[in-house]
Amino acid sequence: MLFALSQLSSILDANLVGDGSIAPTGVGLDSRSIQRGECFTALRAERDGHEYAAMAIEKGASCLLVDHNLDMPVPQLVVNDTLAALQTWGQARLRACRPSAVFGVTGSVGKTSTKELLAGAISAWKTPGNRNNTLGLPAALAALPDGLDAAVLEMGMSTPGEIQRLTEIAPLDFGVITNVGIAHMGNFPNGQEGIACAKGELAAGLIPGGAWVFPKDDPWCQWISKQSWTSKSKPIPVGPGADFSVASVESLGLRGERFILKSPMGNFDFEIKFRGRHQVQNALLAVSIALIAGFKGNEIAHGLASVEPEEGRGRLSPLSGGGWLLDESYNASQESMLSCARALLDLDGGEPIAVLGCMRELGSESASLHEAVGVMLRQIGISRLWVYGDFAMELACGFGYGASAYTNFETLRLALAELPKGARILVKGSRYWMSERVVEYLLNKSGGAEQAGINNVEGVK
Repeated sequence: MLFALSQLSSILDANLVGDGSIAPTGVGLDSRSIQRGECFTALRAERDGHEYAAMAIEKGASCLLVDHNLDMPVPQLVVNDTLAALQTWGQARLRACRPSAVFGVTGSVGKTSTKELLAGAISAWKTPGNRNNTLGLPAALAALPDGLDAAVLEMGMSTPGEIQRLTEIAPLDFGVITNVGIAHMGNFPNGQEGIACAKGELAAGLIPGGAWVFPKDDPWCQWISKQSWTSKSKPIPVGPGADFSVASVESLGLRGERFILKSPMGNFDFEIKFRGRHQVQNALLAVSIALIAGFKGNEIAHGLASVEPEEGRGRLSPLSGGGWLLDESYNASQESMLSCARALLDLDGGEPIAVLGCMRELGSESASLHEAVGVMLRQIGISRLWVYGDFAMELACGFGYGASAYTNFETLRLALAELPKGARILVKGSRYWMSERVVEYLLNKSGGAEQAGINNVEGVK
């Protein structure tokens, strides 16, 4: 049973107005998407959430978490600070029904895919979608079921201290740092060292003796493992030359990847429906920490093979005329753009083309980093490039012949009709540029039957 309002009033030191027997089914932070039975939490940010409480009630909110009593016909928890109360709620829920093993996953690239792979491998509860910040994580934990064996929590950040706060809300038994890249570089005056410190907050936040895994060849992850402020945790490198490493990899084309893990627990054969060597790396991290935590290899293999890529995170769809659409539209960084381009080239098919939205939060190096990505996309083997956004010209110039730059999606959309039939098309971009609109356009243009995606098509070889 989830907490009733009478329990929450004591936990949150709140003034309860109305029926205390109601047990909200979860927490909603957005009045537009709140689900029936949830508690609407009115946060004060760029907009005052209290102004949207009536809309939330119309959508089915069963109660409110507010900082002053509202004249509305539902029970209310009145607190001094709704954000602090939300975080206390999630923290208390985890403490009350803590699973046997709690995993945290962070990294500049690949943390959501790794979370999905790990949760599937060990049949764990996971934070839904991108609820990985100091708002979304406690809101997700507020609806944590009782009696779980394991939970996998994604932890993201854009500024220092955020992951530290998340580990205070949700202390971790085990951790994964997928890498330390340059995402959010603009928020860190001391560059990658600052990003490494922020990602390393996960290792520092593990319970004493808690183990965490990282890629052995990532120099900044190595740096984190040697810092005095992470010394209470147990770092375990994975990759070439480490105890946990990949003995062989086989591309299964449209069906994903197969790899053999060599580990102290034995050798194991795994398959994933995700495509690309970067996804093998994510899976390697996931299965390594699962084995370290005591889960059985055959059970991990069965669960891992069942995980389907989500929209925006590696889903593959057929297009009319024989082409393929690789939907990686959710977000973008320098590393992820190049990894996904390589995954596109592993697929059989026609001309390899990238349709990209620009990257964000790269600071003063934005122009040169975009140009460098263009150069490397050409070197990898992408044949043509459509790019839009504030640094589209720099990315296109780096790529050279075959690139076209557009200022926004509206101007890009007019050119998408020129995409050749039969092409393999990668779509990726920063959240700011909403490159999922490109995916929607291409799928609609291709016809509704293709929108199901390759993972729902039977008999694919």
